[in-house]
Amino acid sequence: MARLLVTILLAQALAPDAGTTSDSALASRTVSAAPVAGLPPDQLARIQGALQQQKLDGWLFFDFRGSDPIAYRVLGLDSRGIRSRRWYCFVPARGQPQKLVHAIEPHALDGVPGAVATYSSWRVRDRELGRILRGTRRVAMQYSPRNEIPTVARVDAGAVELVRAMGPEVVSSADLVAQIESVLSAEELASQAIAADLVAQAQEATAQEAARRIRAAQPATESELRDFARLRMTEQGLVEPGAIVAVDAHSADPHSEAQDGVAGRNSLLLLDFTGRVNAGPHAIQADLTRVYFLGERVPDEIQRVAGVVFQARDAALDLLRQRWSANRPVTGADVDHAARDVVEKAGFAEQILHRTGHSIDVHVHGDGVNNDDFETRDGRRHLPNTCSSVEPGIYLANRFGVRSEVDVCLVDGGRVEVRGGELQRSVPALLAP
Repeated sequence: MARLLVTILLAQALAPDAGTTSDSALASRTVSAAPVAGLPPDQLARIQGALQQQKLDGWLFFDFRGSDPIAYRVLGLDSRGIRSRRWYCFVPARGQPQKLVHAIEPHALDGVPGAVATYSSWRVRDRELGRILRGTRRVAMQYSPRNEIPTVARVDAGAVELVRAMGPEVVSSADLVAQIESVLSAEELASQAIAADLVAQAQEATAQEAARRIRAAQPATESELRDFARLRMTEQGLVEPGAIVAVDAHSADPHSEAQDGVAGRNSLLLLDFTGRVNAGPHAIQADLTRVYFLGERVPDEIQRVAGVVFQARDAALDLLRQRWSANRPVTGADVDHAARDVVEKAGFAEQILHRTGHSIDVHVHGDGVNNDDFETRDGRRHLPNTCSSVEPGIYLANRFGVRSEVDVCLVDGGRVEVRGGELQRSVPALLAP
């Protein structure tokens, strides 16, 4: 029944009057029943349009033993099977791709159009790669200067050196990856909204279960609440459910894997849940975090720390709304600064442990723009029809941590959609009379 409800909700969200369809959204990926096999003409056209827009001669993909999952996704390749030899695929700004594969694995790039050459020795490899790159000046690869955006840094330094030695300037593909991988269709945006609502419902149910167990004099462990949450999300029709359940001092660890903490009376409870609706391989993840207090009155210190976190979150959201509605550029670094400035001014600079947010797509942590100038320097501009998290946090070691995480979708036409229900404005005392 839960899965049927998800299907109905998704169909309603995609109705003609849903207001989420736009030309650019429809031009990007759509939800389908099975993965695309190979590089279809529309995907090739999107890639080449982006290359022309960025004044690049081409995009060179390189893989060794599955070292670059981005290449497999962008080119529509099946990553299964033996991949023991290096392959290269050059997608020019105009014209057909050119492929270079090892003679032992001649079918490694089947599904990608264009001419294919084979090599066995490194000498032939160099000769053929040089021929493919002849006349090119600026070529993108999965490389990031100074490793500033590590999610894109999939190509090793030696491979970059080899290509540079053949003449072209190698530039980062980070902007291309964001444009091709993170821009969502109307269907994908709708699936994310449904997932966020269901995840928020599961969080509230889990928090209430923790309170119920205390009232019954049977307080639950983190492990028991995690199992409850995953079962609840599965029953709701969510797939790949993930749950961080952290109590008291464990909440000061943003990626806590503890299981033995007891959600007892007067405990702080942090819930960080993820999941996506079962609507095909392009259903988009939701990722939300809320905090609760399992007592009658929230201590002043917890409320004060939480208040700063909520203000930081709102500062980031306000910046996004102001810039996006005015059609002004906003980078991931800009969003990070807006939130982090609030936390630092409140005196908690040393209690920041992570960036303000990350890209969200079919993966919880996507390859698009991250709201980050803390862990990494992401100066990429946010793009229309993309989704990311905003999740500032303050972590007092060995005591407690507070994080507030919402999902934000930037939609064509200047709309900023904050997903996951009403924003948390205070920490609720779940045992209050």
